[in-house]
Amino acid sequence: MINEFVKNELNKAIYTKLDDGTIYGEIKSCKGVWANAKDLKDCKAQLAEVLEEWLLLKVYTREKVPSFNFFKMKLPKYA
Repeated sequence: MINEFVKNELNKAIYTKLDDGTIYGEIKSCKGVWANAKDLKDCKAQLAEVLEEWLLLKVYTREKVPSFNFFKMKLPKYA
């Protein structure tokens, strides 16, 4: 389930080559999820890691998570 979410959101990533030659990537639907690296491969890898950590933090703090297609993250109620 988490892998599907990460894969789907990574498909929405926007990458830009900066003046210093590095690559900047972000996922606008996930506020604060961005990465910057020397090349596109490293940027994609860093962005995936940031997204996973962002998602885990959202679950931990019980904040709203964007949904996609048939999937909508529902958090369990704690006793």
